Amino acid sequence: MTQYVEVGGLSIGFEHAGSGPVVLLAHGFVGDARSTWGSQIEALADEFTVIAWDAPGMGGSSDPPEEFGMDAYADCLAGFLRALQIERAHLVGLSFGAALALATFHRHRGLASSLTLVSGYAGWLGSLGRDEADQRLSRSLQASRLAPDEFVAAMAPSMFSPSAEGTLVAPFLDSVRAFRPTGFRAMARASYADQRHVLAEVDVPMLLLCAEHDVRAPTSIGDAMHRAVPGSELVVLTGPGHASSVEAPDDVTRELRRFLMSSGSWRRHIRQDPLPD
Repeated sequence: MTQYVEVGGLSIGFEHAGSGPVVLLAHGFVGDARSTWGSQIEALADEFTVIAWDAPGMGGSSDPPEEFGMDAYADCLAGFLRALQIERAHLVGLSFGAALALATFHRHRGLASSLTLVSGYAGWLGSLGRDEADQRLSRSLQASRLAPDEFVAAMAPSMFSPSAEGTLVAPFLDSVRAFRPTGFRAMARASYADQRHVLAEVDVPMLLLCAEHDVRAPTSIGDAMHRAVPGSELVVLTGPGHASSVEAPDDVTRELRRFLMSSGSWRRHIRQDPLPD
């Protein structure tokens, strides 16, 4: 069931399950908390407090200004965790959510117990170069003006591998169909920002979880970030495309659990108290 909390004048929707060390799940620039992370929310709740937020502009959350920017998203995420009385969390982000995890780590040091970037970027500009980043932003802004079914048709081919199982991806595509143009444009503009400078700062356990058939964030991007962060771990999943948490939920859950359990300090951050109402 979606819960809500107010952060900086925005209503933020989120899913919550379980108890234990806090794991924050951040979705990409399409989809929402439940459609992106539903399998992981349920599976990881046996050992963790799992919180999956709807970023401003998606799901149950309010729309931000279109020029909100990645720094504002990072500050909003940090404010969201503070509103839930959470001091530290394992930050897990898919795509846009991965760049958001980096920005949040940079702006709110001490908040992240670990970082997991799933099909992630150091921002479009940082990982794709200016020409491709400019083209991707332009295409995204154009797509934001499409009708819902046309929007899904434009986005879906780059989200999954050709062999993706229809019953697995259908709920996600339904959430894509429910996109809100203002929120989508805000996240697309935020996705553009260069986050390469953060990589040199990373001093917490870091997992880069890539997908073999990801055409949006190819494995070469994960490999480049892996080389930039000494001690980081790179895992490439065989089979899925970009939205691997949806297409290969068991594989993603397995790797998340293994990494979180082995990240060294996870048992120090067990919360005994329930989240505030």
